[in-house]
Amino acid sequence: MTVSQETGRFLQLLKALLLQLTCLLAVTRNSSAVCNERERQALLSFKKGLVDPDDFLSSWKSSDKDCCKWRGVTCNNQTAHIIKLDLRPVITYSSDTGISCEPLVGKISSSLLELQYLNHLDLSYNTFPGIPDFIGSLIQLRYLDLSYIGFNETLPFQLGNLSRLYYFDLSSNMDLMVVDNFEWISHLSSLLHLKMSQVDFSKAVNWLQSIKLNPSLLSLYFYACQFPEVDSSYLSLGNFSKSLRAIHFSSCTFHPSSLPHLINMSRKTVDLLLSDNQLKGPIPDSFQDLNSLQHVDFSRNQLEWPIPKSLGNLCGLKSLTLSKNNLAGSVHDLLQGLTGCTKNCLEILRLNDNKLTGSLPDIARFPALRVLNLDDNQLEGFSPYTFGHLSQLTVLKLARNKLTGSLPESIGQMSSLKLLDISSNSLDSVISEAHLLNLSQLSQLDLSLNTLTLNFSSNWIPPFQLDYIKMRSCKLGPGFPWWLQRQTKFSHLDISNSNISDVIPSWFWFLPSNLRYLNLSFNSISGKVPNLPLRFSSFPGIDLSSNLFYGSLPPFLSNTTVLNLSKNKFQGSPSFLCTVNDSVLSYLDLSNNLLSGRLPDCWMNLRNLIVLNLENNDFSGTIPSSMVSLERLRSFRVGNNSFSGELSPSLRNCPKLTLLDLGENNFSGAIPPWIGENLINLVVLCLRSNEFFGKIPPSLCQLEYLQVLDLSLNNVSGAIPSCLNNLTAMARRGSSYISTSYFVYYFDTSFDGNGDSIVKIGAGYLDHASIVWKGVEHEYSKTLELLKIIDLSSNKLTREIPREVTTLQGLITLNLSRNTLTGSIPREMGKLVVLESLDLSTNHLSGEIPRSLADLYFLSVLDLSKNNLSGKIPSSTQLQSFNAASYVGNPKLCGAPLKDCPRDKTVEQPNSGGNEEEEWFERLWFYFGMGAGFIAGFWAVLGTLLLSRSWRFAYFQFLNKIGEWICLTIALKMDKFQRRLKS
Repeated sequence: MTVSQETGRFLQLLKALLLQLTCLLAVTRNSSAVCNERERQALLSFKKGLVDPDDFLSSWKSSDKDCCKWRGVTCNNQTAHIIKLDLRPVITYSSDTGISCEPLVGKISSSLLELQYLNHLDLSYNTFPGIPDFIGSLIQLRYLDLSYIGFNETLPFQLGNLSRLYYFDLSSNMDLMVVDNFEWISHLSSLLHLKMSQVDFSKAVNWLQSIKLNPSLLSLYFYACQFPEVDSSYLSLGNFSKSLRAIHFSSCTFHPSSLPHLINMSRKTVDLLLSDNQLKGPIPDSFQDLNSLQHVDFSRNQLEWPIPKSLGNLCGLKSLTLSKNNLAGSVHDLLQGLTGCTKNCLEILRLNDNKLTGSLPDIARFPALRVLNLDDNQLEGFSPYTFGHLSQLTVLKLARNKLTGSLPESIGQMSSLKLLDISSNSLDSVISEAHLLNLSQLSQLDLSLNTLTLNFSSNWIPPFQLDYIKMRSCKLGPGFPWWLQRQTKFSHLDISNSNISDVIPSWFWFLPSNLRYLNLSFNSISGKVPNLPLRFSSFPGIDLSSNLFYGSLPPFLSNTTVLNLSKNKFQGSPSFLCTVNDSVLSYLDLSNNLLSGRLPDCWMNLRNLIVLNLENNDFSGTIPSSMVSLERLRSFRVGNNSFSGELSPSLRNCPKLTLLDLGENNFSGAIPPWIGENLINLVVLCLRSNEFFGKIPPSLCQLEYLQVLDLSLNNVSGAIPSCLNNLTAMARRGSSYISTSYFVYYFDTSFDGNGDSIVKIGAGYLDHASIVWKGVEHEYSKTLELLKIIDLSSNKLTREIPREVTTLQGLITLNLSRNTLTGSIPREMGKLVVLESLDLSTNHLSGEIPRSLADLYFLSVLDLSKNNLSGKIPSSTQLQSFNAASYVGNPKLCGAPLKDCPRDKTVEQPNSGGNEEEEWFERLWFYFGMGAGFIAGFWAVLGTLLLSRSWRFAYFQFLNKIGEWICLTIALKMDKFQRRLKS
């Protein structure tokens, strides 16, 4: 080894040793370094101006000298200067409140100016009144997130000083901010990503040019902003941005002339999204220079066709979304506009929610097409070569059109197809094995709501394993579809209303553990549901209603979120509910079965229940005390059972209840006052046909949202409370402010136009109730919120009908029959202008029928029989349209349709046979006097006008004013009528 080599080796070893020593010194320094004292004091000063409800800044203590360890603070490892401040609060999700957090509240203190090395500032999801001007002095900032704050002031132009900023997020603010001049955005020479929402640019006429002049901007996201008309005088400074790749404007307001300018903001645009901006008219032919464009989304506007030629010639376009617009006309002609260069590269085409008509043409002309969405149009059928050799198509969505006839067998040749949705059409053909022959990749199949018949051989082996099976209202029966035995991985199965009338095979119950939704309802499937040791991993929704299942309820079904077993023949007790602790069950319907016995007292395990329906069984005993745990319960129905005893106070802890139906049981005791005091959101209260007694508690008048009050067929006594006028929902017309539609939680999967899965965590449930309407019991759901009913019939109520009832002008039905009410019918009863049914029969009412009843033009049921009413029935088309049965049993009542009143009978005078010549002479004098009077009056007016010029001028001026007033009145009425038609 030479000297030079030894020297070189020594130098290498020395260099390595020095490097290790340097690292050791750095570690030693870092371990002992603490934050800068001036910066620490700045943070403490900043904290003083804040309200911190969640103690987010609890670690920021004056006694702690090392602020680098404080929550949300990051320091440089070597200099110990603060470089990052992340004060975003902890964000949580709750099934009740959704996304929530406890924000910091206060002002952004100028003490932050002491953080001279700060390059990352995140104040998102907090509450500050505005962006202070001094933020523009934090010149080291590279990252600034002020989203979800709620600023409502003018954006300071000093933000243009942040020349090192590469990320700026001012999105998702609820209050409108104002930009007077947007020129400062062009000074942010390092900016790559910009997000803004709820910003008013109306005064910033140079907004578009300012964006184009920014030399570095790559992505632009604007949401719910307001923009003025583009000033073309500014555009002469430069026509295109040199850097923009992604342009997103959503839910913004533009001048109609802005669309071509938005399309041509940059020649390098790859992603162009202009959705939900109320853009109208045809799509401009402005795509000639956009050779880099790959993704276009103009959805949720009011755009019209044709497709511009320049759009159809983009050789790099991969996805085109024009859904939810006003594209009308032939789908063949529209697709013809895309047969230029675009047809060879287009992979995703979404045209759903338009008004396209005609038959679906041959789409094999698009050889790269993977996703085609034509849902919600007016397509009528298929051309003979619709599908051709589309081996690359993975998603085909044709739901909710007007497709008729047969589904082409050529669809079975699309070997790459993963999602096929042809639901909600009028297809009425037979689906055979040929339709599914080569669909080995198929995982989602939706044929529901057609008249399709599935005809497969008993030994057919499907070439696919489906995850999503929807065949509602198709004909699969009468036998149970045995081909399902080969489907072992599905998470969603809906074969409801499919004409199956068979015993369910035992192999079916070995359900996949990943099941999310199962619906076998509205068939005639029979058999027992076995007790399997099955545990679902995803808490599915299960609907077995309207079948012929029998036997006891198996425990494995308790491991669900939605369970509907109604309208079957299940027996025994629902004790299976006690087998699960902390159940996620939110919807339980066991109604219309043969269940009996006492309810289990384990409802503390079912705290997530929202809907509970146990009606039409034979349950007995009392309401369990553990129901005090059901604080989320919105609907509780136990009607037509054999419950007894006083009403359990456990329900008073269910303040969210909107529907409470305890009717047709044997409950007794007084109606508890806590119903009105605690259940303040009630819309429907039904205590019909029980054994309640005592007075109606005045606290019921506190139920301001109540629309259905049914206390009929009890032993309630005393007077009707005069405070009923406090039931304000009944005083209003229309639906309640409290909805009887609830969000029920369960886990399911849906799929978007790309075939990508979307996890759903629930669906809307529309409640229903059994209401006695015009003497007949009906089931109401969609119109339940419109009903306004008071039924106090068949009780022992006394005294007069309180006049306050007549203030409830939204009432549709009022039934006070079969009581012992006295006094007269309130004269103001005619104020109930939308009343359709009025029954006051079988009481002790006296006096005359108020004439105001003749004003109830919607009244179709009236019963005033068996009272002590007297006098003449008021003459009106309305009251005389009812037959005599509405008035019988009132001996002193007369007039149509009853017998005539005595004073109405006039005595006919016999003809004296007078002189006909005298009668002719009298008639002659009558006509002569009438003619003379007309002539005298006519010339008296006309002569005055001819002789007096001032009178003549005043007379015709009066006529002109009358004419103008009539014309103006007609014009105003017509304008009001047209606005009602438009609304």
